[in-house]
Amino acid sequence: MDTRQMRCVVAIADSGSLTRAAEILGLAQPALTQTVNRLEAEIGTRLFIRSRRGATLTEAGHAVIDDMRASLAYGNGALARARAIGTGISGELTIGFVSHALYEVLPRALRRFRELHPSVQFRLREMNNAELVESLERGHIDIALLHPPVSVNAKVHELKLGAEAMIAALPSTFKLADDGCVSLAELAQQGLVWFPEQQVSGLRNEMLSAIRSAGHHVAIVQEANRTLTVLAAVAGGLGWSLLPCSVRALHHEGVRYAEVRDGACLPPYELAAMWRMRSRSSFADAFATVLATRVR
Repeated sequence: MDTRQMRCVVAIADSGSLTRAAEILGLAQPALTQTVNRLEAEIGTRLFIRSRRGATLTEAGHAVIDDMRASLAYGNGALARARAIGTGISGELTIGFVSHALYEVLPRALRRFRELHPSVQFRLREMNNAELVESLERGHIDIALLHPPVSVNAKVHELKLGAEAMIAALPSTFKLADDGCVSLAELAQQGLVWFPEQQVSGLRNEMLSAIRSAGHHVAIVQEANRTLTVLAAVAGGLGWSLLPCSVRALHHEGVRYAEVRDGACLPPYELAAMWRMRSRSSFADAFATVLATRVR
């Protein structure tokens, strides 16, 4: 029994008439009749009782009609899924991102992308900058949200997503001045908790150079490879940190945030999207379009 024969049987059962079923299927009635006759001959029993008033299922017909409907639905679903994936409507998108992207950029983009492509499944991977570059090169992720500048050994697109000023993260027990700010001198005195050089070497070097150029000796006193780990170290009194101002969204016990009074010399905390160049449009391209819309 093939798909065409099952469609004919279901159409007759639903319409209750060979004439109406033929119209629905776009067939000549004699052709539909021949199809049903051959099928009944193959299985050795009648599926319909035919009369001038129409066609009704026999006991054998009732026994198989639900299975036919299920088989057709399953086949239609498989075809729809294949077409959707082939046209980019459905599938899977693996997104790698730094912690910074969690505060605003990623949630907004996910929400908008889901509205446009509800059948796409996400795989979300939080990583540090170095891990993101390696994963992008190896093809383990489709798109990366990271801190530029970075060097990628692959042909990639890059989209700048914005930049934020740095603010200080310090123990909540520290008493702030009346203006609610801290100074570069205080930061330098406490020492910095920050990310390892291999993660964000460019930004790290710019930050340290800016503080030293302002006349302060500063050192990284504790390294941590995730933002939450940085905040835990700050709460534990291991030093202060400088993070993007959107980190205020993270309410970490034992930590308070403050603007840096003389911090205009500090480099901005930039975020960018990078994804590999492909010969045909991909989900990464579509996700980047959503990100670009937000940027504008």
